[in-house]
Amino acid sequence: MDLAPLFLSFEVATIATLIAAVSGVFVAALLANVRFPGRELVDVLFTAPMVMPPTVLGYYVLVLLGRRSMLGRAYEALTGSSIVFTRTGAVVAATIGALPLVVKSVRAALEATDPTLILAARTLGATQLRALLTVQFPLATRGIIAALMLAFARAIGDFGVTLMVAGDIPGKTRTASLAIYGAIQGQREQEAMAMVVVLTVLVLSLLYAVNKLTSQRPSDQ
Repeated sequence: MDLAPLFLSFEVATIATLIAAVSGVFVAALLANVRFPGRELVDVLFTAPMVMPPTVLGYYVLVLLGRRSMLGRAYEALTGSSIVFTRTGAVVAATIGALPLVVKSVRAALEATDPTLILAARTLGATQLRALLTVQFPLATRGIIAALMLAFARAIGDFGVTLMVAGDIPGKTRTASLAIYGAIQGQREQEAMAMVVVLTVLVLSLLYAVNKLTSQRPSDQ
């Protein structure tokens, strides 16, 4: 079995999860704590990729970040490389898959924290940001970690958007999911099965850990 697609998937998923963590936690905290016009519309825009067809998402990414787009041309001018059909494109595709899970899960975890504790911190002089960092985030730690684990599991298995945005280039953008598809198309079933087993064990392990995190309370430890 060629391990390169698996290693690439781990690399892409790790970077995508880090990007989704920073941006997703920020958006989730904003949605959970700040009331502003269009708040739920923002939530819809960030979570739409969970239900939108991958081909539709891939089309939007190609329009926004392709070589003919303003963002695509600016990126290429700065880096000398395009976003589409590169490893960067694979990271973008994986991030699109991971980000909605972070936003939805972290928002739910933050909104589930006891509001009286946050109010107590505010009455003692803490700013909203300090209350978020010192009270709300620690209370929601389990939910945040679970969200990032789900995001990683989603990112490592992305297929549709990755295929459209990054392509299936051996040694460059061929992730494990694409390699499995290619192996099946080429009737290399043993190769496909080996990667399927690895990804299945990984995803099931992550989901088990998420269930333990979200069901176990601090008092149960």
